[in-house]
Amino acid sequence: MKIFEKCERLRNVEDAKGKGIYPYFHVLNTRQDTEVKMEGKPILMLGSNNYLGLTSDERVIAAGVEAMEKYGTGCSGSRFLNGTLEAHVALERELADFLRKEDAVTFSTGFQSNLGIVSAVAGRTDVILCDKENHASIYDGCRLSFAKMVRYNHSDMEDLENKLKAIDPAVSGALIVTDGVFSMSGEICKLPEIVALAKKYGAGVMVDDAHGLGVLGEGGRGTASHFGLEDEVDIYMGTFSKSLASLGGYMAANRKICEYVRHTSRPFIFSASMTPASVACARASLAVLKAEPERVERLAEVSEYMRGELKKRGVKIVESATPIIPVYTYEDETTFRACKMLFERGVYVNPVVSPATPVGQSLLRTSYTATHTFAQLGEAAEKIRCVLGELGVM
Repeated sequence: MKIFEKCERLRNVEDAKGKGIYPYFHVLNTRQDTEVKMEGKPILMLGSNNYLGLTSDERVIAAGVEAMEKYGTGCSGSRFLNGTLEAHVALERELADFLRKEDAVTFSTGFQSNLGIVSAVAGRTDVILCDKENHASIYDGCRLSFAKMVRYNHSDMEDLENKLKAIDPAVSGALIVTDGVFSMSGEICKLPEIVALAKKYGAGVMVDDAHGLGVLGEGGRGTASHFGLEDEVDIYMGTFSKSLASLGGYMAANRKICEYVRHTSRPFIFSASMTPASVACARASLAVLKAEPERVERLAEVSEYMRGELKKRGVKIVESATPIIPVYTYEDETTFRACKMLFERGVYVNPVVSPATPVGQSLLRTSYTATHTFAQLGEAAEKIRCVLGELGVM
């Protein structure tokens, strides 16, 4: 059938598998941690978003077990109808309080959060200004809305201003949407400049802080806190699958925006709610973050130490101030080979290849956890140096 012809054309996948360098879908045998067992092999994990190291925290695990025993395994319905637990309401209240916003709304996944927020807030006559390197879920949220999406060049404030100038404020509302921390590069957005332009042209600001919560700002409150701009960002979006060691997502904003999304967002209304265990684990992780802000400081120390270890070995990295440290490998096949060689030597990293990067700018995306030891980092850095040297990309 013609509809399935495209399914026969995954030549790049077949080619990588044929060469024995296919890097995806490795199977974990243990819980997520700095060291894991993957396909029966001990591995140093440099590819997780477990920034605060809480996926293996016994307090978080115990909270999830207790919630399952109390509420069962699922809610069997949407938040809109029968799927709201007292725990959902408590999590939203705790998030709003922590992020210093009036209200919060939780979603079943982080991806769904962007779908649900953007598609509800932006209507037919509105314009969404989207950084070209924003996460895929933001793009899909724009597509799901009836708004016009206008992409601006990555972190290019002159281009953003030119796009804002072209919008007639008498006809269209404008929403600037940006990642707080860009997930592939680890780069922090130019939030002060974005906020200034938003004020100048009467636009709203939404920050996807999936990789900012628990990483930046006072006590890990994220990108806006990092810049002292908490009151200037209209909507925060984030996930529980990274620093908060669970599954789900959220938005934090004023009450009117949150209430509007609760009553108009199709991805929110027509999806089953977060499972009891996911809610409990997110709440427990947030409690740890509040009680132990030193984890955020330790994460910064770990990240800076690893940057130093790589640099002193001559490894070329993308500069950032976050736990995401991309390493240049340039070509897609070289990147796949590097992943395979590192895996065989006991180190897991993530490949980032075209079209996620421009052709010839492929990367190894490495990311770090507050519970990594300096000994683990030194071992991993040396293995990365050896592999890149053997592949001739130092």
